[in-house]
Amino acid sequence: MGLAVLTAAVALAVSPAQFLQANAANGAFSEPGGTADPSLTAWAVLGLRAAGVEAPGSLAYLQAHESSLRSVTDIALVVLAEQALGGAPAALRARLVAAERPSGQIGDTLNSTIWAVLALGRSSPATTRFVLAHQARGGGFSWAVGGQPDSNDTAAALELFRVAGVKGRSVARAVAFLKGFQRPGGGFELSHGRGADAQSTAWAIQGLVAAGRKPPRSAFAYLASLKQRDGSYRYSAAYTTTPVWVTAQVLAALAKRPFPLP
Repeated sequence: MGLAVLTAAVALAVSPAQFLQANAANGAFSEPGGTADPSLTAWAVLGLRAAGVEAPGSLAYLQAHESSLRSVTDIALVVLAEQALGGAPAALRARLVAAERPSGQIGDTLNSTIWAVLALGRSSPATTRFVLAHQARGGGFSWAVGGQPDSNDTAAALELFRVAGVKGRSVARAVAFLKGFQRPGGGFELSHGRGADAQSTAWAIQGLVAAGRKPPRSAFAYLASLKQRDGSYRYSAAYTTTPVWVTAQVLAALAKRPFPLP
């Protein structure tokens, strides 16, 4: 083996976890050249913990920034991460419970409702009814009530179904809808005509696993095609952006572990 080939092989051996760890300081994660924030740190934690890798210092960092969290989705994301690190974010969980409306909706959107359920690890009867009532005719789910259904929110809803114990036709319809977003190259796209990307593919894998379905091997092959020498993943064949966020989401999918992490 020539030196150039050997060097390339060694570079490709850098793991996604190592890439994420290289972009952390005192438990806080940032994009290369960027500024650390709780949301990105939470995503990195979820990816690392899904892969069975520690995230030293991250629990303390997230706890120190709890007061800065405003939206239900940001709170839920940090709750998921802190719990994955062994924390017990009682105050944040209480904020999610307080955000539930009489209709069962939590926060301002269908998406925030789904995230809150994943973070709480349970769904009230009213919330389950609310989510089921907003399953589109084609089987999918949208970010906001009345919006256009997409693959990511449909996959997230399948994770909610797992938490809420929903089975049967609603799950089958969502799975069929989600599968319709797979492209010939194996990747999944967010919306029809947008083109496949790593994050949508990762969401699809997690959603299918949550539904008890086997994700297609072609989806994993697509993700492998986006692997970079530094251990990160491209957003798509055409674009490289937010590599820490993308890589964190891919890690959870490669581990075949839907949210919430046990």
